[in-house]
Amino acid sequence: MQGRSALLDRAQWAEKEEVWQGQFEGNVFGTNVSVMFYTTDEVGRGPKLHKHPYDEVFIVRQGRALFTVGDQQLEATAGQIVFGPANTPHKFINLGPGRLETTDLHVTDKFAQEDLE
Repeated sequence: MQGRSALLDRAQWAEKEEVWQGQFEGNVFGTNVSVMFYTTDEVGRGPKLHKHPYDEVFIVRQGRALFTVGDQQLEATAGQIVFGPANTPHKFINLGPGRLETTDLHVTDKFAQEDLE
């Protein structure tokens, strides 16, 4: 599929119809970028501490989040972008009030994750 345009329907990546929640791997398009869409309305909720063997870029689309990346803590709000280097433990939580939405770009064609909590 490399070198050609392609279309991925929402039903092929979305877990829920009413919010941006789901993922797709880059190998679907023959590229090295996989995407995860994360949404939660629960304050204090987010992915547990983990790491990947590749870089990850977090785009905060809505809300406020507290990111832990290695030994740093970063508070990010809608419109800000956080970078997580390869093999660096990281997590984030919704600081509220309201919904947190992120688009997480994984620099890989296939997801790989080591859970640390």
